[in-house]
Amino acid sequence: MSVLIVTNTPDDWPAQIENVQVVAANDYLTNSKFSELRGVKVFNLCRSYKYQTIGYYVSLLAEARGHKPLPSVTAVQDLKTHAIVRLASSDLEKLIEKSLAPIKSDKFELSIYFGRNMAQRYDRLCTQLFNQFQTPLLRASFVRDKNGWQLRAINAISTNDVPDAHWDFVLEAAQQHFAGRGGSVKKRARARFDMAILHNPEDADKPSNDKALAKFIKAAEAQGIHAEMVTRDDYGSIGEFDALFIRETTQVNHHTYRFSRRAAGEGLVVIDDPQSIVRCTNKVFLAEILSRHKVATPKTLVVQEETAGMIAPELGFPCVLKKPDSSFSHGVVKVKNESELADKLKEFFEHSDLIIAQEFLPTTFDWRIGIIDRQPIYACKYYMATGHWQIIQQKEGKTKYGKSETIPIELAPRKAVQVALKAANLIGDGLYGVDVKESNGHFSVIEVNDNPNLDAGYEDAILKDELYRRIMSVFLRRIEQRKAGLS
Repeated sequence: MSVLIVTNTPDDWPAQIENVQVVAANDYLTNSKFSELRGVKVFNLCRSYKYQTIGYYVSLLAEARGHKPLPSVTAVQDLKTHAIVRLASSDLEKLIEKSLAPIKSDKFELSIYFGRNMAQRYDRLCTQLFNQFQTPLLRASFVRDKNGWQLRAINAISTNDVPDAHWDFVLEAAQQHFAGRGGSVKKRARARFDMAILHNPEDADKPSNDKALAKFIKAAEAQGIHAEMVTRDDYGSIGEFDALFIRETTQVNHHTYRFSRRAAGEGLVVIDDPQSIVRCTNKVFLAEILSRHKVATPKTLVVQEETAGMIAPELGFPCVLKKPDSSFSHGVVKVKNESELADKLKEFFEHSDLIIAQEFLPTTFDWRIGIIDRQPIYACKYYMATGHWQIIQQKEGKTKYGKSETIPIELAPRKAVQVALKAANLIGDGLYGVDVKESNGHFSVIEVNDNPNLDAGYEDAILKDELYRRIMSVFLRRIEQRKAGLS
């Protein structure tokens, strides 16, 4: 990808960097040769990004030309939005406290040059703020009050605001940033497309084990896609890829959702897409949409504190309570009587105004039907953990799973596959794992998961490497369609 540094005048950037062109803003805006360029990353270092200034128009027209500007117009607006600054402060609260703990003053300013600061101890904080606000040169202002350190403001600065003594470091940081995702240049040159696979190596409940991730990379490579593992710290480089595959447990109020939103906004092919994350990670939404479209489910109630009295007479005991954003059996409990119900309702309502209550259907296993692009690709039986009523038992910080059995999708009960497809199609055309209970010959959807487990040795037990090839072929087709302007 070509790199342009755009400044008010070329003198505003004091050095030449190999393979980087410095361009005056007026030239970039008016010279047709720049509008005709493709695959360009534009680092907008104009002196102001205020509305309708020349700096504003550089980012605006870069987006119109299909270039990738830094900052984007959206990033410029985020810098001005107090609510987003407060959200960043809250999201990074622990990191801010840890990074600024040694500081004696109650005020502190942090200069962020291409995601870095001259003091290495602030590297992590700088990376996260740069990822959030995506502007080459930033200055963050912090204040300490009775609640600890708070991010009070974060502003873009111009090259004129960089002290002379900092320029050697700025140039080093810029060169490192322009080098991109180092170490894989040769591979990228051979590949037609690039894919980022977002994962968290420290996640205890990660949706794909290391062997499966390696198989995804191999399957992608066989189809001309260079796949690269990334973590939450790589948010700033997502725009350099053609696709994003999220293999980390997703949540809405979480970096996985921000990755998905940004990637979709950048025009990448994304699985899990933002809409699927929003829809699947909230059981209130699932209960409503499944009910509306008459998808078979256990009897389900969505209750508030004022209506919780209907649970016992409507569902009886035992019954199941679920927090709307529960996952991996966290926030899902079985209650056996009125006393347990009252205790759990009090606990759950402290976190959410709405709670899911569901009829309890005792079974020895749940069906999991894997679906991508509106096609079923695998079927598993997930058995209940020994001595427990769920397939996962969380106890004293330990996780215990029941055994699993994978069978050919053609041999899975036809009604289980049909109801799973009907439910998944209400969400979208992404990758889903639909949990289905079989009770007295009837099949009921429990939930649709947007980030299903795909572990080597389990879900791939029948298709083997073909499972990974099929998923990567969906990415390839969608990338090709997007590049051709067909989607």
